[in-house]
Amino acid sequence: MITAIVLAAGESKRMGEPKMLMPWGKSTVLQTVISTLQASGVKDILVVTGGARQQVETLIGKTVETIFNENYQSGEMLSSIQLGLSAKMREASAALICLGDQPQVEERTVRAICNAFQLNKSQLIVPSYEMKRGHPWLVAKPLWDEILAMKSPKTPRDFLKKHARNIHYVVVDTSNIIADLDTPEDYAKYKS
Repeated sequence: MITAIVLAAGESKRMGEPKMLMPWGKSTVLQTVISTLQASGVKDILVVTGGARQQVETLIGKTVETIFNENYQSGEMLSSIQLGLSAKMREASAALICLGDQPQVEERTVRAICNAFQLNKSQLIVPSYEMKRGHPWLVAKPLWDEILAMKSPKTPRDFLKKHARNIHYVVVDTSNIIADLDTPEDYAKYKS
């Protein structure tokens, strides 16, 4: 089973308000990410919360599982990924690492990544747009221990660099995989 770990623990400092809760179409940023994953056939979704925990958990209710990252203020994505992997160690064979602030990612991209895993059994699958790596990326269970053993200042980027030769790239024709919403300018640009 592929589990999606949605990273939604940030404090949204550059945005100035909790970006997971911001309107996106008829929904919110985070709800759109979750809906895209569900529409892509991903049944198991874990949202890692942190900043704005109460509002985020109230927003998504019981539709998906949540876990709270007590270390969210350190601002490190690695701790959220590690928490998610630890929580899913028993049931999942791979984890799709997703950004909670990437509502523009398309269903077809998620499907392509999941299909590549099912067909090729690659340990690491990353979407690529014009030779740039993006999200969501998939990591198979045999590599989880290595991520779980990582310590700051190491980052997920260091992990991907180390395994660059073994990455199975899914080439996509949209820059959505490399863009997230960090500032009000990003939000205005992608929302339109």
